Amino acid sequence: MSRTLKLNNGHQIPIVGLGTYKSPPGDVQRAVKDAIDCGYRHIDCAWFYENEVEVGEGIHEKFSDGTIKRDDIFITSKLWNNFHAKNKVVPMLKESLEKLKLDYVDLYLIHWPMGFKESSPLLPINEGASAYSDVDYLETWEGMEECVNLGLAKSIGLSNFNSEQVDRVFKNCKIKPVINQVEVNPNINQKKLIEFCKKREIVVTAFCPLGRSNYAGRPGFPTPTIFDPKVVDIGKKYNKTAAQVVLNYLVSLGISVIPKSVTKSRIAENINIFDFQLSDEEIAYLNSCNKNQRCSPQTDYADHKYFPFNIEF
Repeated sequence: MSRTLKLNNGHQIPIVGLGTYKSPPGDVQRAVKDAIDCGYRHIDCAWFYENEVEVGEGIHEKFSDGTIKRDDIFITSKLWNNFHAKNKVVPMLKESLEKLKLDYVDLYLIHWPMGFKESSPLLPINEGASAYSDVDYLETWEGMEECVNLGLAKSIGLSNFNSEQVDRVFKNCKIKPVINQVEVNPNINQKKLIEFCKKREIVVTAFCPLGRSNYAGRPGFPTPTIFDPKVVDIGKKYNKTAAQVVLNYLVSLGISVIPKSVTKSRIAENINIFDFQLSDEEIAYLNSCNKNQRCSPQTDYADHKYFPFNIEF
């Protein structure tokens, strides 16, 4: 099984990356170093996560000790919703690059299709339309293309865009998006969106591939499949954990995954998924877990004109 996927511009993205969302200060720097030591060559960051300085420190320690060179590692960052105006895109990427102490990122994504006013909070709750910006994400995309033209990003892409939004960018761009990063796990396997993107040579990257176990048990919240006794049993058959079974299943869909952890043993586990193959019956069971339930539904913004989850996929 290959460890990378080819993007439509010829670059390669490592299939397994380290997610850093909500990785606390003090932990994330160590997690990045541990991940690189465990063989990860893909780190997923974002300006919104407010930990890019530490992520950068972790990466640079691994440059300094000779473990990796810049060319060996694939770094993703993302543009937050308050900065969708075209003239804000390049400055925001430059800010992330400064924090990461890098000259370029391998991939820059529009974090969400819906924009907020620059003066609004980063996550405006109960403010409704007064917090929304009406900047069209096609304008934002022009700013993203500028990032490539300036050499600040090798590739650009989308995150949390639905099929219609992906298509609209695809039909109106000069530089094609290479990625759509969306929530994918057995509770929401996104098979239709994956197939849709594949036809346009856009790779899907899965965030929350293991669900969110810290929210398990909350009313209305999907129980992560890693707690499913049947998935645990499948793991025992291969001498693997339920998490490794789920990641192996997702990778078999032809996508990349960015599981988040700050625990070294789990970080090592999450990349050690390429040495077994699930049976057709096991894949069918994991397919049957699909409930189209999200960990990240963002329903506070359901009335935004660019809210992505009002259509099937």
